[in-house]
Amino acid sequence: MAVKSVQDLLIDELRDIYHAEKQLVKALPKMAKATKSDKLRQAIEHHLEETKGQVDRLEQVFDKLDTRTRGKTCEAMEGLIEEAKEMMEEIKTPEVLDVALIAAAQKVEHYEIASYGSVCALAEALGQNEVAQLLNQTLEEEKQADQKLNQIALSDVNKTALKVAA
Repeated sequence: MAVKSVQDLLIDELRDIYHAEKQLVKALPKMAKATKSDKLRQAIEHHLEETKGQVDRLEQVFDKLDTRTRGKTCEAMEGLIEEAKEMMEEIKTPEVLDVALIAAAQKVEHYEIASYGSVCALAEALGQNEVAQLLNQTLEEEKQADQKLNQIALSDVNKTALKVAA
């Protein structure tokens, strides 16, 4: 799609994040299965359910913008997921893998926070207030997921990994 206007840019960016979210729906169960920490597994499984809701919300956004729901390959997310896969293959100490998976998941969250922040701002600039509200709801979920991962890392997972790896 040729981007010639702010509206085109919004749709292009939405298609990118739509593809990113669909990739995450496939990747998160593998990440959850690879964890040793129950808290981390529960957080990833909870975010998987949120991510499914975010996909639905994006489909609502496409409807409100009267445009076809489809993704555009999100190479950034493909790269982030590939990094996580490599970690799962290479790191053999489960407690250290948990630390690495949190880092990988936080990279994903930060990418999503940046993406949703951008599309929120574009929707607001275009006067698409309902769209902006839907996107902002997802933005807040992504920020909360990042905070939860940080809390799990600091209160539990990092300390456990340090004891095992010492």
